[in-house]
Amino acid sequence: MSLTHSATEAVAVLRFVLPFPPSVNRYYRHVGYRTLLSREGREYRRQVCALLAGRVGQPLSGPLQVQLALYPPDRRRRDWDNFQKSVWDSLQHAGVYLDDSQVRRAVVEMHDPQGKARAECLIQPLPVADADAPATQTPKPRTTRRKRRGSGGARS
Repeated sequence: MSLTHSATEAVAVLRFVLPFPPSVNRYYRHVGYRTLLSREGREYRRQVCALLAGRVGQPLSGPLQVQLALYPPDRRRRDWDNFQKSVWDSLQHAGVYLDDSQVRRAVVEMHDPQGKARAECLIQPLPVADADAPATQTPKPRTTRRKRRGSGGARS
C-alpha cells in the first residue's frame, strides 16, 4: 500500500497485492432459500483482513475508482467478471472503504499466469467531474410505436 499526496490536496492512492480471489460461484453457497458466505469466501476475507491489518487508516469515503489486475494460478479458462465481487466485499470488510457501492468505476484485467497467483489492486478517489456522472447508463425511452400483431382487421 502507498499513499500519494499532491501539493494542493491530499489524495489517497492505495495499492495492494492480495491473494487470488475465489470465483463468485465459490464465494457464496446456497442453503435452502438463503445465500451465505462459503467457507472459502470466509477464508479469503480473513486473509485480506490479516494482510491489511494496521495498514489502513480511516475508510475512504465518496466515489472511488478501482483498477484490478488478476494473475490466476494456472491457464484454465476463467471469466474476469466472476472475481471482482469477492475482492470488493473483502476490501470493505477490511475497512478500506465504507461500502463497496462506492466503487463507481472499475477496470478489471485478467492476465496470463505470471509468478505467484495474485490480485493487484489500485484504489483512488474518483475525480469530482466523473463522480457526478451516473454509475450506469440508463436506456433511452422508445420513441417509435410497436406494430400490433395479428391481421389488423376486424374480429369476427
